[in-house]
Amino acid sequence: MNVLKSAFSAIAIATAAFAALPAAAQDPGPEAYKNALEGKRIVMVPMAMGFDLAQGWAGYLSKEIPNFGGVFETRDPNWSVEAGAQAIAEAITSDPKPDVLIVMAPDMNSYSKLMRRAQKAGIFVFLIDNPANFKADAFFGGDWTEMGRIEAKEAVRACGDSSSKQIGLVQGDQTNATSLFQYNGIVEEMAKHEGFEIVSEPFSNWDATTSRTVTTTMLQQHPDICAIIDFWDGDAVGAAAAIREAGMSDKVHLIANGGGEKSANCDAIKNGTYGAVVSTSVRRESYDMLAMMKYLLQSNVKPGDAATYIYTDTDTINDLTMTDSSCWDLSALTAQ
Repeated sequence: MNVLKSAFSAIAIATAAFAALPAAAQDPGPEAYKNALEGKRIVMVPMAMGFDLAQGWAGYLSKEIPNFGGVFETRDPNWSVEAGAQAIAEAITSDPKPDVLIVMAPDMNSYSKLMRRAQKAGIFVFLIDNPANFKADAFFGGDWTEMGRIEAKEAVRACGDSSSKQIGLVQGDQTNATSLFQYNGIVEEMAKHEGFEIVSEPFSNWDATTSRTVTTTMLQQHPDICAIIDFWDGDAVGAAAAIREAGMSDKVHLIANGGGEKSANCDAIKNGTYGAVVSTSVRRESYDMLAMMKYLLQSNVKPGDAATYIYTDTDTINDLTMTDSSCWDLSALTAQ
C-alpha cells in the first residue's frame, strides 16, 4: 500500500509540474526571424553584371534572399562610374528604399558621398571586393595587401633561385584600392627575396586588350622575365595571349587573381592560360553577406554605427594545389 501511495504521489507531482508549463510552449525564433526579414529589399550595384564575380554573388544571393521573404535586385552600370553613381542615387530616393545596398566601388572615392547619404537615409551599406574611403557597415572580400604578398611568393617559387629573378607586373589602375594594395604587398614581399626585382609595371586599366599590348612590350624589353603578375583574371587573358604569341609559354609563369570560378580559373590553369591564380571565394563572400544582413536586420544596430571587416581566405591555385573543390562553377549555379 505504501508503495502504491508513493507511486501515485510521484505521478501527481509530475502532472502538476507539467500543468505549470505554458499551455502552448513555442519556439519564438521563426516568427521573430520572419517579422524582421520578410519584405526586406536588397539592391546590389557592382561595377558591371557581365563578369563572373557579380554573376556569382547574384546567383547565391538570389537563391537565399527569397527564402526569408526578401527581395533581391541588381543594377548594371556596365563599367560606367557615372551609371553606377546614378543607380545608387536612384536607390536612395526610391520608394520603398532598399534596406541593404551592396556596392562594388570602382575606386577609393567616387561613391563615398553617395554611400554616406544612403546610411543617413537608413540603408545599410555593404562594400564587396573593393575597399573605399568610406566606413561601410561591412566589407566583404580579400585582404588585397596579403594577396599581393601571396602573388609575389608564387612568382618567386615558380622562378626559382637559378632564374633571372626578373618579375613583371600588369597593374589595374592608379585609383582602385585592389590595385594599390596588391602592389604594396608585392613590393613588400619581393624585398625579402635577394636578387629578385620588378623590371616592368605598366597599367592595363582592367582591359584585356591593353594587358596584351603592355605585356608584348614588356617581353620585348625584358626577354628574360620569368614571371608576370597580372592584377585581375579578367584582363590577364590578354597577358596570356601576349606570352603565347611570343612563344614564351614554357618560360614565363603567369599569375592572376580571381574569384575561384571554374572556367575562368581552374580550367584556365589546366589549359595553360595561367600558371597560377590567387583566389578569394565568391561562395564564402556571398554566405558572409547573407549572414551579416540577417544579423543587422534583426538587431538594433543603425546604419553607419557598425564597421565590420570580413575577409575571405585566399588560396593559391596551381597545378600542384588544385583539387576538385578549388573552384565553383558559374554554369552549374545559374542552371539550378
